[in-house]
Amino acid sequence: MSKQEKQLKSKKPFYKKWWVWVIAIIVVALIGTSGDDTSEETQKENKTENTQTAEETTEEKEEPVEKKEEPKVEDNIPSEHKSALKKAESYAKSMNMSKSAIYDQLTSEYGEKFSPEAAEYAMSKLEYDWNANALKKAESYSENMHMSKQGIYDQLISEQGEKFTADEAQYAVDNLKADYNKNALAKAKTYQESMSMSPEGIRDQLTSEYGEKFTQEEANYAIENLDK
Repeated sequence: MSKQEKQLKSKKPFYKKWWVWVIAIIVVALIGTSGDDTSEETQKENKTENTQTAEETTEEKEEPVEKKEEPKVEDNIPSEHKSALKKAESYAKSMNMSKSAIYDQLTSEYGEKFSPEAAEYAMSKLEYDWNANALKKAESYSENMHMSKQGIYDQLISEQGEKFTADEAQYAVDNLKADYNKNALAKAKTYQESMSMSPEGIRDQLTSEYGEKFTQEEANYAIENLDK
């Protein structure tokens, strides 16, 4: 065997050399570490996304709660003022009185005898639909007393009557569903039966400015149907 052949035979293949395996192990370790890092980052991202989704879902489910305003409590209000307010509310609701009439009743020597200060406090706190009260009073006058439209209006605004404002009284007669012909006839029969008046005397009383204040047409209807 020649010297050259001995040298070739003594050389090891490169993959059998120890340093090749060391390099290979290091490369494999680096690749594994990189994969683990990527996996950890992916897991962290997934956890973050899941957390955000859960928070968003919770926010969607939670509806804003409106805070109810607590009623304002007035301190240091005299008991007389509170009593006057309760009386005023009672007159407005049960008797359908006007604002002015209630005030007069609260302060009257023949009524409730509250002080002006207590009555003024009551009226300042009393919230009510005075148009509705005027209409209810008008309905009562029409149904129970068979009054004319003008007669009802005058009674509503009278200082000796209901003391509603002109606007409130006008609202009432404009919205009152009444058969004034029927009212005039009912009044005519009352005059005939209780006072034995003549048809012409009844007609004059029905249309008089100091009487019933029906229109001429309503009075004529009453007289024409008086004996029917």
